[in-house]
Amino acid sequence: MIRRFLAWFGKPTLTKPELDRAELVQGEGPPEIVAIDHDDYTAKYIGRMRDGRQFFLTTPFVPASPEGQGCEFVALYFFDAEGQFLNALIDSFGPRDTMDDDARKQVYDDRLSSLGEVSFERIEIEPFSVEKFGVLFGLIPCEPHDEDGIWTVEAQPGNYMAFYEPWDSGDYDT
Repeated sequence: MIRRFLAWFGKPTLTKPELDRAELVQGEGPPEIVAIDHDDYTAKYIGRMRDGRQFFLTTPFVPASPEGQGCEFVALYFFDAEGQFLNALIDSFGPRDTMDDDARKQVYDDRLSSLGEVSFERIEIEPFSVEKFGVLFGLIPCEPHDEDGIWTVEAQPGNYMAFYEPWDSGDYDT
């Protein structure tokens, strides 16, 4: 998996000894897995489906700015039992100030009920990205800004959850 992320960031493929070292040393690259503990806030609707797949239902957003009105979304991400990204269902509702709140809530509720019997619990998933509506969605690794910086993984768009080492803590910042 580290090879895939290094390729994603345009770095050359590592040799076997380099790969082994990169997997052992913290802070040298993006994590293979990020843990997210279930809570009553941003991670309220995460867990496992009856068949063992993991899910994450969330509401990413592109913030309004001088360049644009922004956009609100509902996203349901699916992962296999080991945390590998499978697919995403993403719906767009337009700018926050003009969106149909009832329609967004209905889609959110429909996505949740479509999961069937679930358990809300900690998930352990790989960083991933998927593009839809010209926007990059996912848990996206971010390289350090300088030599003293640290790797992060951000829920995008909107950077509404940020994860740091240790990657298995389950904690995030908003």
